[in-house]
Amino acid sequence: MSAPTAAPSHDGIAGVYKPQPVDVPTPRVRGAAAGIGGAAEDLTPLERAERFRQIREGTLGSIHSWELVTAVDGPGTRMTMFMSGCPLRCVYCHNPDTFQMKDGTMQSLSDIVDRIRRYRKIFRATKGGVTISGGEPLFQTPFVRNVLRACKEMGVHTCVDTSGFLGARADDAMLDDVDLFLLDVKSGIPEIYKKVTERDLEPTIAFGDRLAARGNKIWIRFVLVPGWTDSVENVEAVADIVARWKNVVERVEVLPFHNMGQDKWENLGLDYKLVGLTPPDTDTVKRVREQFRSRGLTVF
Repeated sequence: MSAPTAAPSHDGIAGVYKPQPVDVPTPRVRGAAAGIGGAAEDLTPLERAERFRQIREGTLGSIHSWELVTAVDGPGTRMTMFMSGCPLRCVYCHNPDTFQMKDGTMQSLSDIVDRIRRYRKIFRATKGGVTISGGEPLFQTPFVRNVLRACKEMGVHTCVDTSGFLGARADDAMLDDVDLFLLDVKSGIPEIYKKVTERDLEPTIAFGDRLAARGNKIWIRFVLVPGWTDSVENVEAVADIVARWKNVVERVEVLPFHNMGQDKWENLGLDYKLVGLTPPDTDTVKRVREQFRSRGLTVF
């Protein structure tokens, strides 16, 4: 799942690199694509079985889109790959076109690895690397595991942007291949978490506890949504959760809500519950950041 800030346009990164067009198609709704197999209905039963075998083995994955960005999804210049498929239904999601795995573009592991290999010099020069986001990366665990392993074999820094809800799917070997987790803690009060995401909070806490026990580095992301996640009590609960991982949390990013995804919700015929909602005011953002800082956390 990606952070709620919209992926910026990067026609050129001043002084670093101008990415060239690649073979990810540009759809009607940015990032949506041709489905689980493009024209999957044209596949024979044998071809369909082979395709799903590749998905299970992690040699084929459903990709929403990718961006080459600086200082957004981890350190340095990042190739951020947005996976399709997510079990959460966050009310503020700016990429609802990643909800369904079938709406992505099927791409082979070898093609993705070749693309990453082309950017290695940029990654080395900027101390950047690859960030796997979504959607929810752990929705396609076999494919993501293979991409991470290939990155480590190439010496490329890796980052996974996740809600942690599917953290139990990642074995220790997979976690060993992740240099940094961007862990989205969407609420600290279970009832609010359920209202915001339609899912339970506990798997995120369990995953964070596991990462902290292992010593995996974490950047926390918390989306500040007026009337939904911004109450003093909810922020205190989030800060309490994050503070228990203080040994591995390098920073907390408080991300003010924006409604840049509204058009996508409407184009997809989905019910957008935040119509007319405005971003939090400066005083509220300051208050929330201070709540995290009071735990001794580094906050942005």
